[in-house]
Amino acid sequence: MTTCPAFDHLVVLPRLRVQNANAISSPLTHGFPSITAFLGLAWALERRAREGGLDLRIKAVGVVCHDHDEQVSGDRWVKSFHLTRNPVDKDGSTAAIVEEGRIHLTLSLVLAVSSARWMAAADATAAEGDLHTLAALLGGLRIAGGSCLPAPGTGRRQRPVVLPWTGTLDDRAGAFRRLRQFLLPGFALVARDDLLDTRLAQLRAIQPESTRLDAWLSLSRVNWRWQSANQGKDETAGGSWQHDRAGLGWVVPIPVGYGALGALHAPGSVANTRDASTPFRFTESIYSVGQWIAPHHLDAPEQLLWYADHVPDAGLYRCRNDFATFGTTQTPVWAGDDD
Repeated sequence: MTTCPAFDHLVVLPRLRVQNANAISSPLTHGFPSITAFLGLAWALERRAREGGLDLRIKAVGVVCHDHDEQVSGDRWVKSFHLTRNPVDKDGSTAAIVEEGRIHLTLSLVLAVSSARWMAAADATAAEGDLHTLAALLGGLRIAGGSCLPAPGTGRRQRPVVLPWTGTLDDRAGAFRRLRQFLLPGFALVARDDLLDTRLAQLRAIQPESTRLDAWLSLSRVNWRWQSANQGKDETAGGSWQHDRAGLGWVVPIPVGYGALGALHAPGSVANTRDASTPFRFTESIYSVGQWIAPHHLDAPEQLLWYADHVPDAGLYRCRNDFATFGTTQTPVWAGDDD
């Protein structure tokens, strides 16, 4: 079973103000950037840091949202994005509006870092010095397509923090308890792939032909439920709109990576790719369900952190999180897996 990679430090970049991040996380979901955007940010930050001479590896990333303002208008059920018209075309005519969703965010990032230099240092001076460089590099990167704005203040809650993760179990438990309080108020996004398996079993008890897609749709939308025992045969019995997330918490549909649509192409063999030196593959989104949960309900950083996992032979490139499986032997269930 795949688990979170080992790390020796936690870096907390708190209360980042992000303007105009991408609110369309996939072809089927919106409302918060995809977790793939934050893993991509971590990789880009690591490359910039290593180019600048910092000896570190970012193994995983956790996301805690403190505030959000999606740029939409409308009523409770039907909303429209606030769109901007692009500059005029080359011939001076008005350009078409490109559909895009934008959201303003205040969030904290928790990076799981491995650094031999930090481990070898006799004190925390090396880590603290590198931490300021890391925060400066982050200011020059896009966060889910959005711009990172300067912090409004210099208080304790706005300063980056590095936590050694090499002590005893009691030491690490105490450090994580303090970290949880530091991240409040807010909500952390974690994976709840286990809910898909549970919901699929419930659906198959009624309709044996149900699939994981049916389970995902059941947990993602508001469904029509007939009041009659005839299950829709008697249309005079009436019904109501209900969701199937009662008692499950703040459960949301999320993309968790990509599945291949074909074979891997040799570098440069596909026209107009971003990188002609890297193999290319056409993919589509893989979906699962996640949950927004307050950080004080977490027991360990592994429940917060997301990390990458890939199975090229199966064509799966996924983001994993150990919230539901940490400390258990339960096998994760993914929306993209075969039955």
